[in-house]
Amino acid sequence: MTQELKPGDPAPEIELTTPDGGRLTLAQLRGAPLVLYFYPKDDTSGCTREAQDFSARKAAFDMAGVGLLGVSRDTPDTHAKFAAKHQLTVPLASDEAGAACEAFGVWVQKSLYGKTYMGIERATFLIDGEGRIAQIWRKVKVPGHAEAVLKAAEALARG
Repeated sequence: MTQELKPGDPAPEIELTTPDGGRLTLAQLRGAPLVLYFYPKDDTSGCTREAQDFSARKAAFDMAGVGLLGVSRDTPDTHAKFAAKHQLTVPLASDEAGAACEAFGVWVQKSLYGKTYMGIERATFLIDGEGRIAQIWRKVKVPGHAEAVLKAAEALARG
């Protein structure tokens, strides 16, 4: 069991796959703050709403100089279809093997209708330009979340 991440910790170094099949690491994104949000599954109601909320605020994140990246274990092809279907502007990346989910501690035991299973906990990490975690939101409730993250990201970007 890995130790739970907390603000001030270095963000784990992870490698993800982009919808076009490219590889992406967090090290490549250093130099500017980044919002890294993990979500359970493409094209489900809560995950669609969350991606739409972040997409609606992408210009504001861009103006603040803060990157956005959504991550799930769905395939790059599924991400591409999800983004096209809902006109999403937030970039998405795949963690098919689950290494990034494990590293960030979001691969957790969940329960639904009395059955337990492993799945992604909806969580968001605000990472500063040096690669340190500035803020963490766990067990995210979607309504109002993107706005709260934007406010925190803007404050971080201002210093």
